[in-house]
Amino acid sequence: MSAFADLFGTEPEGTWMAPGRANVIGEHTDYNDGFVLPIALPHRVRAEVARRTDGLLAVASAQQPGVLVEVPVADLRPGHPAGWAGYVAGVVTQFDLPGGLSVRIDGDVPAGAGLSSSAAVTCSVALALRDLLRPDLSVEELVDVARRSENDFVGAPTGILDQSASLLCRAGHALFLDTRDRSTRQVPLDLAAAGLALLVVDTGHAHSHADGGYGDRRKECERATEALGVPALRDATVETVETLADDVLRRRARHIVTEDARVLQVVDLLTGGGHPRAIGPVLTAGHVSLREDFEISTPELDAVVETALAAGAHGARMVGGGFGGSAVVLVDTADLDAVSAAVQPAAGSYRTFVAVPSPGAHRVS
Repeated sequence: MSAFADLFGTEPEGTWMAPGRANVIGEHTDYNDGFVLPIALPHRVRAEVARRTDGLLAVASAQQPGVLVEVPVADLRPGHPAGWAGYVAGVVTQFDLPGGLSVRIDGDVPAGAGLSSSAAVTCSVALALRDLLRPDLSVEELVDVARRSENDFVGAPTGILDQSASLLCRAGHALFLDTRDRSTRQVPLDLAAAGLALLVVDTGHAHSHADGGYGDRRKECERATEALGVPALRDATVETVETLADDVLRRRARHIVTEDARVLQVVDLLTGGGHPRAIGPVLTAGHVSLREDFEISTPELDAVVETALAAGAHGARMVGGGFGGSAVVLVDTADLDAVSAAVQPAAGSYRTFVAVPSPGAHRVS
């Protein structure tokens, strides 16, 4: 008997998988109508799902042994249930499911590491309910279902980067996404063939999109957009941004405008026939902008970047929403072990792994 059957007395109707993501470049640009360039990680969340007849949503997680959250579907509302089960509940509320649902989550995307563990949960469950109940839904509509779960149910004001990456990425590619018109382009990314690796360094200092810092940055971008009189910061220029009288708004807007330019530059470098190590300085410039203009880095992330560069990395930057989480480091494969060791603090507590561009969400069984 499976672990699912032990919990719920029946086997699942299927298993669906959605990956976490690492963003090569393009932080906080998604809610400003800008450009992003993520890859899907080999780390993923698996959702085993079966419909019920008693009107309950029952949710368990292999990472929370002994915990079973049960709430009548009719009682689901933003903030109830709270915590990790809320990400599942936020998806369920967007489907006609009066009979209820059993869900068992299992995954290895590090939580709070800036690698979109929450989007992996919402996307795996959304894909399952699409297949079981609404096969007419497009992938773009599934992105919106997963995003609304985070925005409206959990209260995390994310854009569409994380959900799009989890659902749309392909193995061996980075996803170039224009978040305004939602057009996409798969950019080949075989770093190993070029003797390179994209090292992820998880500092273990967890962040949360539902906390205030992320929302504050979004509000500041909205205020800068209004002050500039443009539809979105994507439409501003470096020259117009410098006319903002408010220093904080000027720096926030400058990050968005220059970050959009960095995404386009990285795409050009990766598709122009040159060596991909050339993107390294662009990644580092992105970190400087996130640290100085957007002010969302941490001493731990800054130390990882500085140490990696001193140890011979071609580029490095923090990744994700900020205020904790992980950094990505572009390094020669031959130097991977040395750089991995160099970025460890004295306690040696940072988790490191190589980010290999992996498949997006799909049904497993």
